Amino acid sequence: MSAPTPRQGRLAHSPVVLRGGQWWLDGGAGSVPASDPAFTAVLDNFAQAMAAADQAVVHLLIRQGEPSAADPGGRR
Repeated sequence: MSAPTPRQGRLAHSPVVLRGGQWWLDGGAGSVPASDPAFTAVLDNFAQAMAAADQAVVHLLIRQGEPSAADPGGRR
C-alpha cells in the first residue's frame, strides 16, 4: 500500500503551505518558497504522516458505524 499523499493547503495550523507541489512559508508580510531540501523532506514526511493519521481516523469512524460481529443484531 502506498503512503497517502498530502493535500494542498496549510500544514497542521502552521505557517507552512503546500501549493502546486511546492512548500511555502506563509507570513503576514507575504510568502517565501521553502527551498532547503532537508527542510522540505521533513515537511513531506510530516505531511504524509498527517495524511496517514487522517486516513486512519476515517477508517475507525467507518468501522464504528458498522454492526458489531459479536452482535449480529447491530445493537450496542
